[in-house]
Amino acid sequence: MNIIVCVKQVPEIALIKVDEASGKVVYPQGPGVINPSDSYALEEALQIREKSGGKITAISVGGKETEVALKEALALGVDEAVCLDDPAFEGSDGQAIGFILSKGIEKIGEYDLVLCGKQAIDSDNAMVAPAVAENLGAAQAMFVRKVESYDSDKMVVQRTTEDGYDTCELAFPAVLSVVKELNEPRLPSLKGKMKAKKATIPHWSAADLGVDTAVTGASSPSSIDKAAKPPPRPQGEMITGETPEEIADKLFRKLRENQVI
Repeated sequence: MNIIVCVKQVPEIALIKVDEASGKVVYPQGPGVINPSDSYALEEALQIREKSGGKITAISVGGKETEVALKEALALGVDEAVCLDDPAFEGSDGQAIGFILSKGIEKIGEYDLVLCGKQAIDSDNAMVAPAVAENLGAAQAMFVRKVESYDSDKMVVQRTTEDGYDTCELAFPAVLSVVKELNEPRLPSLKGKMKAKKATIPHWSAADLGVDTAVTGASSPSSIDKAAKPPPRPQGEMITGETPEEIADKLFRKLRENQVI
């Protein structure tokens, strides 16, 4: 099975700030880290290849700094990696990134399955995976928590819902976004790290991909007009009493008064 895993290089979330005066998000300097959700997509790809063979390619949109994430994927055991890199891609929204990735996937060639993390921790919009599927015209299932079975033509997965999960059957080619319940990501081996360090990652431009830059970057379908910190949470009420039983009784009465129970 030929698998493509979409990964993203994201900043360390604790270091992201919001400039209240300008209403803009200020990202920290430095290479950042691989998006945590993408680690589960990489692990699932590796497990599938171990069972059924095939090839895994990691793909990402970004500049030279994105090689950190792609080399981490190579260190884990991914076969190849490619970076989609063009100044016209800078500032693209989730829909535009999905379009760019789909063009990269088409250039890679034959594939059966595309795996993505459920969402990136910086944008947090979960738009990219379904946008990739839509642009490829592929079957899709989002927020997958388990792969039940697969053969040469189709796969059966459990898709997380608010009430539990749905069981879905998808014909290949298919696009999945995955959640952390799916597996436990492995750590790279020393041999893998050394191999990844020496790897040369190709960078494909908009011209290489045949991407219309009129729909990417600043021309994306959506943009952020202003960002602000969330308001502080209101001070909660402290329930006190002489004994645990008295505190529990007061809490019970409070909940009844507010029709919570």
